[in-house]
Amino acid sequence: MVEFESQFPRVDIRPYQASDLDGVIDLFVRAVRESASEYYSPAQIDAWAQTDREEWHAARLSRPTWVAFTDDELAGFADVHKNGLIDMMFVEPRHQRKGVATALLASIEEHAEKNGMRVLHTYASLGSQPFFEYCGFTMLLARAVEVRGQRFAQLVMEKVL
Repeated sequence: MVEFESQFPRVDIRPYQASDLDGVIDLFVRAVRESASEYYSPAQIDAWAQTDREEWHAARLSRPTWVAFTDDELAGFADVHKNGLIDMMFVEPRHQRKGVATALLASIEEHAEKNGMRVLHTYASLGSQPFFEYCGFTMLLARAVEVRGQRFAQLVMEKVL
């Protein structure tokens, strides 16, 4: 387990395990419903917050995924594809702005460097854009995408390592 310390409470990062699935899904739904509601309509939130347990299980196991803990409580999770796409990065609402996402991104960047990835990219939400910009990502373009009948602004961002 990697420990990440800062001025915030200690964040412990470890690789995802199959037993983390229910906690990760719950965290995702709460993050979307509680944190993203500032940026999106109720219909958009309902469309975004849907999960399929089997698809999530397969996705988490198909690529490097990390979970973050603060005081032994699940505080966040993130993943990265072989091509450098950070597909998922979510933080439990009570733990936002306390270094959890920064610790997760540090784990992704360490993994990327060890595996010869030169660029990371993500499809950021409106709420996550400031975080990614702060961490050195540049917005390449904004586009509209449709999810379950709802249109969302999606920000394509990248960071050269």
